[in-house]
Amino acid sequence: MDIAYLVTPLLTWITVGPIKFLINSIKARQWAFNLVGNGGFPSNHSAVVSSMATLIALREGIGHPAFGVAVALCFIVIIDANSLRQHVGRQAAAINRLAGEMQGNAAGHKRLRERMGHTVVEILGGLATGIAIGHVVYAIFPRG
Repeated sequence: MDIAYLVTPLLTWITVGPIKFLINSIKARQWAFNLVGNGGFPSNHSAVVSSMATLIALREGIGHPAFGVAVALCFIVIIDANSLRQHVGRQAAAINRLAGEMQGNAAGHKRLRERMGHTVVEILGGLATGIAIGHVVYAIFPRG
């Protein structure tokens, strides 16, 4: 088994998480534990899929069918992160607002997380980070 294909997404996820946490903490001017999860710069999901696509391109070539699958997966993840999850966040905001207006009837309402999707800049940051990590893994684990 070629361990590079296992190491790449794990290394990417482990690298991007703390970067996102530190950036969110700097922006919030406090430890941003409540912002851990979906959303923020850079996009974890975009970084993971782009790191794998990069590694496949470098090791197998862009003509390989696996690269085509990886690129298709990248597009699906990016579209999901930018559009669908942002709509979910807007719906959560509307539900939270309605629950707040109903006050007495919403006593049991648990506030929904509103920050769900990614902006284009956050996705581009994830793509750039993933591409860089894909190159690093390729340098460490060249085709054997």
